[in-house]
Amino acid sequence: MATVHDWVEGARVRTLPAAAAPVIVGTAAAWHLGAREPLRALLALVVALALQVGVNYANDYSDGIRGTDDDRQGPARLTGGGLARPRTVLMAALGCFAAAGAAGVALVALSGAWPLLVVGCAAVAAAWFYTGGPRPYAYTGVGLSEAMVFVFFGLVACVGTAWTQAASAPWWLWTSASALGLLSIALLMANNIRDIPTDRATGKRTLAVRLGDPASRWVYAVCAVAPVPAMGALSAGLGLAWQSTAALVAACCAWSFLVIAPVATGAAGRALIPVLRSTGLYTLSWALLAAIALLGAR
Repeated sequence: MATVHDWVEGARVRTLPAAAAPVIVGTAAAWHLGAREPLRALLALVVALALQVGVNYANDYSDGIRGTDDDRQGPARLTGGGLARPRTVLMAALGCFAAAGAAGVALVALSGAWPLLVVGCAAVAAAWFYTGGPRPYAYTGVGLSEAMVFVFFGLVACVGTAWTQAASAPWWLWTSASALGLLSIALLMANNIRDIPTDRATGKRTLAVRLGDPASRWVYAVCAVAPVPAMGALSAGLGLAWQSTAALVAACCAWSFLVIAPVATGAAGRALIPVLRSTGLYTLSWALLAAIALLGAR
């Protein structure tokens, strides 16, 4: 029987800072634009976290029943590791999706941004069909997984959060959302680089499997470096002093070097697990630095 620790591990808490980051930036952007809506910000955070945990449990279930997780280098999964019944993991995933949906409906009801309901339904569908259904797109290796992560955990989460509070989306908000989307791709790529040997053996054709190990590490590096100039663009767009801009960019440079170093030097297998944690913390730190810039520019 799975313990509480097993369920927490199955939720993949290393990914949660990256899920919260777009909400932080979107809320800070709304405050910068003059909106003060803490309840809407809280609901957006619930949507983001519940959707992320739901994705993780759904992935655990779908990969587990396919046998993809029978031999893995990362932590044991609930389904594939035999720690919980598949149906129980499925119910946990559906429960998280239901919680995200309820919070999302409340959010659009308060904000009046009803078209976002369609976007929310698309996000849940993308979460399920990532590894679920008869033809999961995570197994195609054409970059669709990375595109979905960029759109829903970058653009939609960040811009959508700001829109439900301030009904505005300046260009610098899209730049910030893109930076967060790229960091989400980096997080996914680090996970898939670790799993290249086992994914290849089980027929899971991720983009990392298709590109191969060296090229996938380059993709990770590009996604981790791109948020550095994005921070400079955000600071310039807000009209911050050059000293503040330089400090923010330097902090981002330090973080990018920290997360890229083990990937560039060939860390593999379980040695990449700390990279997942540090990439998530880098994403959260980037969001906090962007929030400082946005609130400091008022």
